[in-house]
Amino acid sequence: MTLRIGFLASYNGSGMRAVVSAIDAGDLDAAPTIVISNNRDSQALLFARDRRLPHACINARRAGGEDAADADIAQTLLEAKADLVVLSGYMRRIGPRTLTAFSNRILNIHPSLLPQFGGQGMYGMRVHEAVIAAGAQESGATVHVVDDEYDHGRILAQARVPVLPGDTAETLRQRVAEQEGPLYVQVLQRIARGQLNLD
Repeated sequence: MTLRIGFLASYNGSGMRAVVSAIDAGDLDAAPTIVISNNRDSQALLFARDRRLPHACINARRAGGEDAADADIAQTLLEAKADLVVLSGYMRRIGPRTLTAFSNRILNIHPSLLPQFGGQGMYGMRVHEAVIAAGAQESGATVHVVDDEYDHGRILAQARVPVLPGDTAETLRQRVAEQEGPLYVQVLQRIARGQLNLD
């Protein structure tokens, strides 16, 4: 059965792009059904428009509050008949309605080896700065199921990268970022083939 994927992205949506490229190449039996962003100027929405993918901008200001935005996101994903929701640099907390509607069906990728260097406020360059400040010898990326705590849900897969002498947060970010797209695709391939049960 072809996996129907909805995407949530705030900016570039690089993970989403990697997944869509794998679908296009025939490497992943899936279909992108909707791209949602809280940022009307995001490159993710521009990508969706260029690819003629269904897309929507949903945020608290447009919807009339966080609860209304959460309800709109859940409804939009349900109407798109998404089987799975993939977060790609989505910078908002997932609301309770969306979590309930897609329980164990929302995936995120985090740029560290969770549970290390995760939690509220740990995103983007802050993660890589913290890894280097701690003197860690390795970092990486983690795909996990989203629950109601930041970076907390079940870990599905990790890719490890060394922290090299002389690394800056930027050089480490680049090395981790190279692993993120392929790791996301690998996890989705396992789900689509029935090799990974999210329940």
